[in-house]
Amino acid sequence: MNKLSWIEFDECVNSIYQQCKNKKYQGVYGFPRGGLCLAVALSHSLGLPLLDEPKNNSLIVDDIYDTGYTLEKIKHIKGSETHVWISKKKPTWWNSYKYIKDNEWIIFPWESINAANKDRDLYYKSRS
Repeated sequence: MNKLSWIEFDECVNSIYQQCKNKKYQGVYGFPRGGLCLAVALSHSLGLPLLDEPKNNSLIVDDIYDTGYTLEKIKHIKGSETHVWISKKKPTWWNSYKYIKDNEWIIFPWESINAANKDRDLYYKSRS
């Protein structure tokens, strides 16, 4: 298991900010739950509204691209740009701050390390 820190979170937010600061978006949308942390931080950094749904010309963020199930739903949104903190697949149409091995379990700073094993088991059960 790989426990990420708030310092790494700040580095990721800064990296996305640097890539997006000169672009025009309607706002920032983050997928519940993990994407919300990134979305709020980027909303403040970029001075953009936090959106309650993905819209055309929006910055869309999530904590992780794992199976692609979540992000594939928004791939068609015109003018949007998608960023994730961690990607377990080589990025194609989305952007990733960090690319890791598919078998590595990530614990984000807002998650409980004590619940990590249970979270991992529930995740794999939901995907089988």
